[in-house]
Amino acid sequence: MKGVYLVTDQNSCLHHNLETVVSETIRAGICLVQLREKNIDTRSFLNRALAMKAILAPFSVPLIINDRVDIALASGANGVHIGQSDMPYEAARRLLGPDAIIGLSVETWEDVTTAQDLSVNYIGVSPIFSTPTKTDTKEPWGIAGLEKIKAYSRHPLVAIGGINLSNAARVIRAGADSIAVISAICSAEDPFEATHRLGSYFRQTRTPQENP
Repeated sequence: MKGVYLVTDQNSCLHHNLETVVSETIRAGICLVQLREKNIDTRSFLNRALAMKAILAPFSVPLIINDRVDIALASGANGVHIGQSDMPYEAARRLLGPDAIIGLSVETWEDVTTAQDLSVNYIGVSPIFSTPTKTDTKEPWGIAGLEKIKAYSRHPLVAIGGINLSNAARVIRAGADSIAVISAICSAEDPFEATHRLGSYFRQTRTPQENP
């Protein structure tokens, strides 16, 4: 999994509805979509997950659900992204099975070292920069923190938090395998162009490990 990873936020969709935003990111080559819903009831969340799965499945773009293993199971999503206060990884893996994509947020160095012994599919380094869409997290990792995790961790890294066109290249050079984006796409007047431009940094930028 390498590229631009969309995290949805209905409230950040300023110019288009969420379905249109997601459809445009598919055209632009998104690598994965995480459905994130913090303020709706379970039935509404499930209905939205089923609708999103229907949009993504014909294009083989994986759908993962933020936090809710039950919604992931009921909707047939490809996996789940869990935080440190959500269902433990071992329980989520037992319920979802060996083929599910399971990502885990890491907010402290202890989280990083603990994750080293888990067979998660990726770790979400959160947040890289401060951002109004993630208010329940600890101090930002920054570029230096991301580089430190890259040098240590055996897992692919998804960087999230405050990433946009002005800093995406630096984040990728620091070792991010994917960049998770919310506002930079959801709030864009042209989500296709925003996604395409962010994706272009993966074609232009080489991480230190890839340099000869």
